[in-house]
Amino acid sequence: MRIVRFSDGDSPRYGALEEGSTRIVVLKGDPLFNPVEPDGRIVELDEVRLLSPVIPRSKVVGIGKNYAEHAREMGGEAPAKPVIFLKPNTSVIGPDDPIVRPSWSNEVHHEGELAVVIKSLAKNVPVDEVDRVILGYTVANDVTARDCQRTDGQWTRAKGFDSSCPLGPWITVDPALDVENLRVTTRVDGEIRQDETTAHMITPVRELIAYVSTVFTLLPGDVVITGTPAGVGPIEAGQRVEVTIEGIGTLSNPVVDA
Repeated sequence: MRIVRFSDGDSPRYGALEEGSTRIVVLKGDPLFNPVEPDGRIVELDEVRLLSPVIPRSKVVGIGKNYAEHAREMGGEAPAKPVIFLKPNTSVIGPDDPIVRPSWSNEVHHEGELAVVIKSLAKNVPVDEVDRVILGYTVANDVTARDCQRTDGQWTRAKGFDSSCPLGPWITVDPALDVENLRVTTRVDGEIRQDETTAHMITPVRELIAYVSTVFTLLPGDVVITGTPAGVGPIEAGQRVEVTIEGIGTLSNPVVDA
């Protein structure tokens, strides 16, 4: 099942989109906090505008340098433990929403990656129990003002500005999805920039969630973005960035200047 959040001109609604179908079964409420129950309506995918499938109530947790080749392209070796940072929920945008390059940065980069959506309170979760706190998976773009990341000494401004966290197009809920071996591909105007599988993560997905839960209490709707492969690079106004993760879908956003 794929959970979508959409607008049909009214207030945002949630729906269920079955694999291979264009029909959205409208749900009665937010599936994070209510049983998955149809409200009797069905709408077509091309009749609505998809929104970010989740707006975190609390936080987006980012993971830095979780692929060895990316760590090297950033000028260092892989860290001994996962590097953790936060992005505010105001950084989240959805499919086709514009990535706005801030006026104070001259070097904004794309970073395509797998995102994990948390469904229940999670603190000190053992690795073998991680699946019980995960609702599903979506696609993320950890947009980064690289020049500010280098000069600020910490990453808040570089990774937390408005529109720096595109998420979507939906949340894939599939127990059979092999998140330890999914291909992540980023294209800019159709040109492949990143192409790697999650099998090359330094810290795999479930271990990441377990580790993060020892640092923060994760709340329903929190999102953990799991690190980007090598191949990050600049994006300019007028371009379009597409991040595709097999088994999930493609997140596409235009780029504009502030």
